[in-house]
Parts: sequence; C-alpha cells; structure tokens
Amino acid sequence: MKGKTTINRRLMIMVSLLLCTICMFRGTGARAESKKPLSSPEEAAEFIELLFGDKPDSLNGMYDLTPDMEKAISSSGGWGGLVKQLASLGEAEKIGPAYADKLKGRDVLRVPCSFSVYPIDLVFVLEDGAIAGLITDKYTGGAEEDSEEAKEGAFVELDLAVPVPGLNGELPGTLTLPEGDGPFPVVVLVHGSGPCNRDEETASVKPFKDLAEGLAEKGIAVYRYDKRTYVYGEQIASDVGFTLMEETVDDAAATVQAVSGQDKIDPERIIVLGHSLGAMAVPEIDRELKKDPVKAAGYILMAPPARDLDELMRDQYEFLLSLEPELGDEQAEEKERIFGELDRLQNLKELPDDEQIAGAYVPYWKWLKAYDPLEVADGIELPCLLLQGEEDYQVTMEDYERWEEAVGKKPNWKLILYPDLVHAFVPGQKAEGQAVYLKGGHVDPQVIQDIADFVL
Repeated sequence: MKGKTTINRRLMIMVSLLLCTICMFRGTGARAESKKPLSSPEEAAEFIELLFGDKPDSLNGMYDLTPDMEKAISSSGGWGGLVKQLASLGEAEKIGPAYADKLKGRDVLRVPCSFSVYPIDLVFVLEDGAIAGLITDKYTGGAEEDSEEAKEGAFVELDLAVPVPGLNGELPGTLTLPEGDGPFPVVVLVHGSGPCNRDEETASVKPFKDLAEGLAEKGIAVYRYDKRTYVYGEQIASDVGFTLMEETVDDAAATVQAVSGQDKIDPERIIVLGHSLGAMAVPEIDRELKKDPVKAAGYILMAPPARDLDELMRDQYEFLLSLEPELGDEQAEEKERIFGELDRLQNLKELPDDEQIAGAYVPYWKWLKAYDPLEVADGIELPCLLLQGEEDYQVTMEDYERWEEAVGKKPNWKLILYPDLVHAFVPGQKAEGQAVYLKGGHVDPQVIQDIADFVL
C-alpha cells in the first residue's frame, strides 16, 4: 500500500510540473542582467546533481533564467522547493549521461534521471543560454524499445498534415485506413486539455493510437493530428486573445474539411470524436461546422466535462490529496497557492487581458465562463454518442449526471457507462490516481466496439 501511495504522490507532483512546462510556451520577455548560462550537457548534469544534492538552494541566483522561468521557480519556493516536490519520485540513483537535443525546434539539454520509484528525463529548454523551462519527458537512459508488434495487413497509416486556421503552418497528422478500396467512414479525433500529440499520449497510455488501430480493424478510417499547442506553442504564446476556439474548435472544423477530400474517405460519413476538453468543445464544433461546406454526420463525446474547468481542477486536486495518508505542511501550502490562483477567476472582469491565471490569459477563461456546453448541445440535431467511465476522477459521474439530465431523453443521443474504466478509457480504479497512466493499458475493446457500432 505504501508503494501505491508513493506513486500517487509522485504522479500528482508530475502534474504540477506542467506549470514549469508553460515556461516553454509563454513569451519570455526581456531578461535581467545575465548570470551563469547553461551551455553544455556537462553543465546540465552538474546542475541536476546539485539540485538533488544536500544544498539545492545554492542554485538560486546562480544560473540565468528567463523572466517567466524565474517567476515559476520562485512560486515553487526556489529550486529547493522544486526538489521537495520531486522527492516523491524517490532517490536519484543515476544521473546522465546528459546530451543536447531538439524539442519542437527549441534547443534543449536532456538529462536522463533514474529515480528509485520511476525514471524520467529532466529537460532544460534554453533561450540564448538562459533556462526557459524545465520539463519532464520519457526516460531515455535505458535501452528499452517498443515491443509492440505492428499488426501487418490490418490497416495502412498515411502522413497527412492539415492547415492551421490563422497561422502560417499546418498540423502533422496520421490517417489510418482499413484494408480495401473504400470509401470508408472516418472518425476525426479531438484532444483533451494541454499540448497533446496525435496519440494523446500520457506516460504509457496512448488512447488515440488505440482508437485508430482498433477502429481501422473494424473498417473505419481514423484521423488524428498533433494539437496546435503541441506544434506551435511558442508562436501562440503571446496571443493574449487565445481561446478554446483557436486551441481546439477551429482546427477540428478545418480538419473535417481537409479529410473529406482524401481518397477512400466517404465525405458523407465523417464523425467527430472529442475526448475530455475536446468533448466539451463538441457542441461548439457543431456550431462551427454548420457554417462550413462539409458537415459532420455525428458526434462522439468521451468523458465530456459539464462543469467549469476551474471547478474540475479543484476537485481533481482535492481527490489526489485524499489519496495521501496525511497532508503535510508543504502540501497544504501548495494547495492554498493553487486554490488562491483559481480564486482569481471570480474577478475576471477586474483583471487586464494580459494577466495569466493557471497558465492561460484572462480571455481564455472569459470564453470558457461564457460557454455552456449543455445549452449549446441542445442545438445538435445529429446522432450523438456519449461515453463515460465510472472510475474517472478527472471528469466524474457528477458531470455525466448533468449530461444525462440535459440530453439523456433526446432521441438523437445515446449514453453508455463503463463500470471499470478511467478517464483514458483504460481499465483502472479511482484509488490508483494517476498511477494508472504509468502502468499502461489500452482502450477497452468494448469501447471500440460501441464506437464502431455507432459509426457503422
């Protein structure tokens, strides 16, 4: 039981590290007078050794940080405070060898770190030698290889990029086609929150990859793409007016138009599937597609939130803390800090647009506050399938019940519950917390079958 508690705590802290990831994607602004730059893999490894040594606070003020990174580390209680958060990873048993790398076009220094509980890479994002971000990534220090065998002959995967509305660029993606000549129905996958890749990968779980392969085996094409914030995070960082429209809705609608013209695709049978925040966006995607030449034939909502995002964030954090045997002073302080940040959302009208709350500018939150997915969903006339895992602590049964009350009796809606599935629709239990993402697993076959039955 102690081991499970340690994993839960570690994973909760890994989520909080996403606040540092924001430093990679937000505008950095002008820097103060430079301190010591971080310029080589050897220096990065030395930094990490100091970080996990006896005096991590000796690093405070030693290295040059961008203003955003300085603010993020300060809010974490300095480098020593960050180490206290990371302590739940276990003891640092092996550090390095570090090496230079590229991440989304940015120079990074990658330091593989084998902790006693779980190995990760700590990745320094650099800007002219200054530290602009410190993020976690898959461990690359071992010789592990993907052992999953390709399912030869079951489907074909093609690279397909779609243009990004409002940006001079495109989103890379994969079109998974069944065997045969078609034309096939196609499901377009729309991500949840955060900068997701096309597999919607979280630790060892890749739900979108599972859906693409599973549905293709049943005669249904699937298109999945890298999210705009994953590909162009740095470019859109200074866009104060960035909302869920730019993050999710516009790209989903544009993708439907692009996929409709592909060989072997039936443009009359395009289904949009949203997961989590992407599912919450589905009613708005429907409104947008009504303006476009190519419409959807139906929608699938997997774990759609029905409540305000900040309410969900509070509930998630409360739940993760409830898994701990006791709440220490540091955790109590962290909770107070996070909840205090979210409290600012109650006074949005008084805040300037360029103010950030929990990593997003004020207009992002204003848009969400004005958007009621249940109300907008009432205007959807196409067939809809809503799926919910009963063991989901991120989007809970409270959300499902609100959806059920709002649309459950409408003839074009079908709702399905899965007793033993979590937010990613893989088997698990609430009590595992985020450890379920580390142990891996695949989207339940019944979910894939239910989706296929709906599409076909």
